Amino acid sequence: MARRYHIVLIPGDGIGPEVTAAARRVLDVVGVFDIEEVEAGLAYYNRTGKPFPDDFLDRLRAADATLKGPLATPVGPSGYRSINVYIRQSLDLYANLRPCRGYQGISPRVFNMVIVRENTEGLYAGIEGVFRDQALAVKIVTRHGSERIIRFAFEYARANGFKRVTAVHKANILKLSDGLFLQVFREIAKEYPEIQSDDLIVDAAAYNMARTPEKLQVLVTMNLYGDILSDLAAGLAGSLGLCGSGQIGERYAVFEPVHGAGFDIAGKGIANPVAAIHAARLMMEYLAQKHSDPYLARAAKSLDKAIEATLVEDRVLTPDLGGNAKTMDVAENIAKRLAQLLEH
Repeated sequence: MARRYHIVLIPGDGIGPEVTAAARRVLDVVGVFDIEEVEAGLAYYNRTGKPFPDDFLDRLRAADATLKGPLATPVGPSGYRSINVYIRQSLDLYANLRPCRGYQGISPRVFNMVIVRENTEGLYAGIEGVFRDQALAVKIVTRHGSERIIRFAFEYARANGFKRVTAVHKANILKLSDGLFLQVFREIAKEYPEIQSDDLIVDAAAYNMARTPEKLQVLVTMNLYGDILSDLAAGLAGSLGLCGSGQIGERYAVFEPVHGAGFDIAGKGIANPVAAIHAARLMMEYLAQKHSDPYLARAAKSLDKAIEATLVEDRVLTPDLGGNAKTMDVAENIAKRLAQLLEH
């Protein structure tokens, strides 16, 4: 009998409820998930005065994994702190895994790139202050944080057949903080002689991504750089709606699309659900590896093929990709393709 998994689903803000409903439709085909829906975000805050329920973290910790939509954070000073950062730091989700592919006939370039972003340190540690007319932010880089994200990147490359890992940094200017990250990278790279290792200064990395993305494989980097470069990768793929992500720690994991809340198109039923469905696929891969589940591993690979077939062969495309399909049209087509693959 197949193992069942308890999943927390956070619909989120803006288009979040639409794209997570699409992902849930696809997960239903796999048939091994018990899904508990938990509200959080701006809409919940506006209704209750709280960004999330009092037992929010307990519910996330009790689940096998969490799948969430985008949670918006208002710009500027306020009492509303980023829920995303709160989740990462509270659950110690140190690795932000952001694979992104360019599809034949859909994307401007065809590539298969993975950005592994350190998720708890750097400038996003949130240590800020004001002195007179000076605003200050502290960048935190530790040996421990560097070691575990770099090792995660090499282990991911080894497990998924990638032959090259590239460190992205600014150690030419930030000689101590980024210099520590680069030093640790070179030390750990020696433990993986079968994998090529090199490094790029972050501006050069952006140039190389735009010029020859097909030559890059796994990029490992610090928090801010990874945040920016993963959006660049999505732009190279043709849409933020194509790339999912996973935030992974030693005990817990949360998966989500890389895009934001998309308030301008919310409620229109035209949001691209592929990023959320890819996030669900990454969740399946994570659970399959963690629990040595061959059925879920096969289902994750089949889902990847179903997504590609829907985009490349069936051309079921939302407006961001030049089509006129609705969010659930894409989900239904992927679900049908997945069911066929699992049956055979």
